[in-house]
Amino acid sequence: MNLPPLVELPSSLQSFVHRAEQSFRAALGEAADQFDAWPAERLEAFKRVVGASDFVSEQAVRDPQTLLALAASGELERSLQPGDLRAQMAAALADCTDEAQLGQVLRRLRNRQQVRIIWRDINRLADLAQTCRDLSDLADASIDLTYHWLYPRHCEQFGTPKGQRSGEPQHMVVLGMGKLGAVELNLSSDIDLIFAYPEGGETEGVKRSLDNQEFFIKLGQRLIKALDAITVDGFVFRVDMRLRPYGSAGSLVFSFNALEQYYQDQGRDWERYAMIKARVVGGDQAAGAQLLDMLRPFVYRRYLDFSAIEALRAMKLLIQQEVRRKGMAENIKLGSGGIREVEFIAQAFQLIHGGRDLSLQQRPLLKVLKTLEGQGYLPPAVVAEMRDGYEFLRYTEHAIQAIADRQTQMLPDNNDERARVAFIMGFDTWAAFHERLMYWRGRIEWHFRQVIADPDEDENGEADLCVGSEWLPLWEDALDEESACRQLADAGFADAQSAWQRLAGLRSGNQVRAMQRLGRERLDAFIPRLLAQAVEHENPDLVLERVLPLIEAVARRSAYLVLLTENPGALQQLLTLCAASPWIAEQISRFPLLLDELLNEGRLFKPPLAPELAAELRERLTRIPEDDLEQQMEALRHFKLAHRLRVAASEISGALPLMKVSDYLTWLAEAILDQVLALAWRHTVAKHGTPQRADGGLCDPDFIIVGYGKVGGIELGHGSDLDLVFIHDGDPHAETDGAKPIDGAQFFNRLGQRIIHLLTAQTNSGQLYEVDMRLRPSGAAGLLVSSLGAFERYQENEAWTWEHQALVRARVLVGSERVGAAFEAVRAKVLGKTRELQALRAEVSEMRAKMRDNLGSKQTAAGTGQNAFEAAAPFDLKQDAGGIVDIEFMVQYAALAWSGAYPPLLQYTDNIRILEGLERLGLLPAADATLLQEVYKAYRSASHRLALQKQPGTVSGEQFQHERQEVMRIWRELGLS
Repeated sequence: MNLPPLVELPSSLQSFVHRAEQSFRAALGEAADQFDAWPAERLEAFKRVVGASDFVSEQAVRDPQTLLALAASGELERSLQPGDLRAQMAAALADCTDEAQLGQVLRRLRNRQQVRIIWRDINRLADLAQTCRDLSDLADASIDLTYHWLYPRHCEQFGTPKGQRSGEPQHMVVLGMGKLGAVELNLSSDIDLIFAYPEGGETEGVKRSLDNQEFFIKLGQRLIKALDAITVDGFVFRVDMRLRPYGSAGSLVFSFNALEQYYQDQGRDWERYAMIKARVVGGDQAAGAQLLDMLRPFVYRRYLDFSAIEALRAMKLLIQQEVRRKGMAENIKLGSGGIREVEFIAQAFQLIHGGRDLSLQQRPLLKVLKTLEGQGYLPPAVVAEMRDGYEFLRYTEHAIQAIADRQTQMLPDNNDERARVAFIMGFDTWAAFHERLMYWRGRIEWHFRQVIADPDEDENGEADLCVGSEWLPLWEDALDEESACRQLADAGFADAQSAWQRLAGLRSGNQVRAMQRLGRERLDAFIPRLLAQAVEHENPDLVLERVLPLIEAVARRSAYLVLLTENPGALQQLLTLCAASPWIAEQISRFPLLLDELLNEGRLFKPPLAPELAAELRERLTRIPEDDLEQQMEALRHFKLAHRLRVAASEISGALPLMKVSDYLTWLAEAILDQVLALAWRHTVAKHGTPQRADGGLCDPDFIIVGYGKVGGIELGHGSDLDLVFIHDGDPHAETDGAKPIDGAQFFNRLGQRIIHLLTAQTNSGQLYEVDMRLRPSGAAGLLVSSLGAFERYQENEAWTWEHQALVRARVLVGSERVGAAFEAVRAKVLGKTRELQALRAEVSEMRAKMRDNLGSKQTAAGTGQNAFEAAAPFDLKQDAGGIVDIEFMVQYAALAWSGAYPPLLQYTDNIRILEGLERLGLLPAADATLLQEVYKAYRSASHRLALQKQPGTVSGEQFQHERQEVMRIWRELGLS
């Protein structure tokens, strides 16, 4: 955000300017003419600064040459380039001969930079980001250069520390925490540090060696003294070491292993919160990066961690109590609607989602807010308000601290300081500034309550004990059975006895009995909320029946209970979807990770398009090491589960029509197959080398996966398997070029086996797809992978008519573009052959009759006459007369009969567009083509609904009678029997 423009210095501050200017001139003495020679713009800037800041006035009098030098260098008006500040400090420290001189030089440099930074801040010559960056760069350079100045002298005295395991010289790692770690230091901030070293051992090169830890403790003490001690020149930075393990009672320095063990065994939630911003600010950068990698699993959990909200809320409650106790309501950092609340909001999302969303693993708060907006966690309007409010508060913080270089966030209570703060912030009066400040604090507090505050609190921050509390006695078994059933019946349960027994069964079940205390507390908090929302549904019995198995499944992983407790919207989505579909309820019960999908309603009901799907999956897999097959398989399966849930939810809600549902499910399969082929190819090539083409070139990969049936026809359903055929165009006899060479035929066979393994292997997240390979040449008796030539010869010379029917719906899903184009040419050639229509009709009719006999409903007559079915008999949507397969067979018959004369019929593999082609080419009356399209979509829509209800694809005979009769009429008119 931009602050209001600079205003005229108020008259109440003119006396400060007059006094400061006189004192500065006196201090300059004969050099006062240099001050007088300043341009008018700089003189005005000087008046603004000394009128607002006692610190700058005092420094100008104490060391007037520094201010003149800053002016002469142009550093008051221009930004420093990256590295400038460090270079200045390094040059100054190069001549230091002892620690006393080191301390003096550091402090004078700090005061010089502090004057420059405050000058630029007050005069609007630097924005908030630049001011924070300059202050953080000053701290970084001070810490790192001081450390490297001290280290060799420390080694001369105590020896060089060597690693016991590696034998390498050891350096300390200095972690900057909090605002320093995030490059967000304020004008008078202290610096929170943690000291560490890579490994134990002893020093070498002196008579009396030291343990490495003792060596680094002594070095750490010298570093703190060089920075923190107050001398006549002031201090460099106040150093706070309380964030280290065990706080003030802990060792000053820890080895990497000790740190890892501590955070793994004893690390508390507030330490996770602090560690988000940890950054290496001094010492060994490479070792520091390794340390942060070691500690990352402590900070960012691989699962969704909604328990983090509880910890943040507890921290906020303690802060609020402290604020009230110490009368700090006017504290713009800790008070209500203060800086800390914005930080809590950002870090809540980081702690919850950061383990799985790597884009949240960053330190600067404003960048985190931008990511929360970009990734859809928070609406743009909310992020904009939090960002603007946060920046206003940070500018205010700097204004308060610029006055006297004091570490405070308290609003001033005297008129002069109030006038100064208002002036720095661009307001004519304190009242105008304060009104704006309170507006932003109010907005931040409101957003904070939406994310962090207890959902049981009312708008005044008071806990609402009534939310779901009426169900607590029933859940805790404080009621007798009769009273419990009466309460359930009064609330709308049709079978109160069954509902009570389900709840009692959960309460006394093994999963709940084995829960730890914290988990049981979370369950006790959740169940009343569940019941309170369940009774809002039309059929609470069904909701409870479908959701309780999920609760039992996740009981031991109580973070999921916290997720649902903390997110009433997610719980509502869960109940709605489970009530609508037992299939969804079962999926979430089997794979609770899917609960994550309920958190973002916009994402849940808006699955991505095909390119976005493929890109998202590629991005996920690139984050996993190439040799970690287990994680790759899990990532593929979770990706499929999550997106399949989105599609199902969108279909149930009506957000996606039938055709789009099949599109998305097909795109999902294609994206997964593309990555599975890449993984299988990489693995097989690594083991055996690359196969060759007939021309001697290397295959890359000269392999395609062809989809038949529903995936080929872009008509996948929720539980569809994949009908696949593998084809290669390599030289089957030439050997691969690897260390363990095999011939091309073997290579591609093993590649195919690898693909099937990746697709069908059962992991914790199930299997990707069931795969049916029976449509390959010669079926189960044929080779797993055919060469393109063998495939062509089989289709031309040996394939049955039903195999050519299947080829109508075949298309290349993934793989080599060159081989794919060659396959399409073979397909067009085979399907475009001239056929004797009477024989073709007989063969198609015969195959269809066999299918009806074997797969149709036994109660339904298999014939094709006008009255071939009875209204009372059930209707199998797929296999019975007048059903889905009859429409598919008619489309396949038409393609085989007429595509030789009408090649455009082969352009598409899905029934709907082939029917459009038949109408467009005049091969089928428009009314009949439209009817078949609408009936086909109606049948498939009914099948999808039944699948989501976990019911077989059969409806009562009363349904679709007219549609079935019309389908059979067209069947007969095509000459099929």
